[in-house]
Amino acid sequence: MAEQRQEQRDGRDAREDGRTVGEPRGRGVREEEARAWEHLVATARRTVTDGLVVGTSGNVSVRVGDTVLVTPSGVPYDRLTPDDVTGVDLDGRQVLGTLVPTSELPMHLAVHRSTDARAVVHTHAVHATAVSTLVPELPAVHYMSGALGGAVRVAPYATYGTEELAENMLHALADRTACLLQNHGTIAYGDTLDQAFDRTAQLEWMCHLWLTASSVPGLTPSLLSPEQVAEAGEKLRGYGQRR
Repeated sequence: MAEQRQEQRDGRDAREDGRTVGEPRGRGVREEEARAWEHLVATARRTVTDGLVVGTSGNVSVRVGDTVLVTPSGVPYDRLTPDDVTGVDLDGRQVLGTLVPTSELPMHLAVHRSTDARAVVHTHAVHATAVSTLVPELPAVHYMSGALGGAVRVAPYATYGTEELAENMLHALADRTACLLQNHGTIAYGDTLDQAFDRTAQLEWMCHLWLTASSVPGLTPSLLSPEQVAEAGEKLRGYGQRR
């Protein structure tokens, strides 16, 4: 994949230059940022172990105040250390670390600037990516669509890492917390890294479900109405333990 190869080249260049791309940028890492970075790395590694990405093809971000911590470009997640903290401000200026931020920084910043997101997960999950090539919207095959705000839309294709892709994504995310990216993958956000990851995993599961059900010859999956999805979404807001 072009995106993954570019990420790998960027990361390799950074590593060959002593793991840096010049002098350290900005200020020192604060305690809250160090904790958030640890959780970000764990989440990024989980996208690999759970089969949502291959290699370095996905990326993760988390917002701490006005700083957005992001996975660096092309560095395998199992090699990231506490010293690799990579952070930018909301305008994309690097304020933490020396490694090149992910090539999908425009998408992450667009979400953080336009929504109340605190965390964003982008993957190339196989079933979700397959669905993105087939339909303009994931059919409402399961009530968990309500957990994402409704029927999951597909953002029209644009080259990875571009402002055009970020703009297409924002349109698809209107009143939603996740969308598919045509011929590309998924993006989901949440109040926490755990929530963003869970929404990503649920989206991939629903895509797998729809592909499985729709592949049975001579039969068509039953779908939920917008009203049924909305009702489920309302009920899901109270799901789980209250703290």
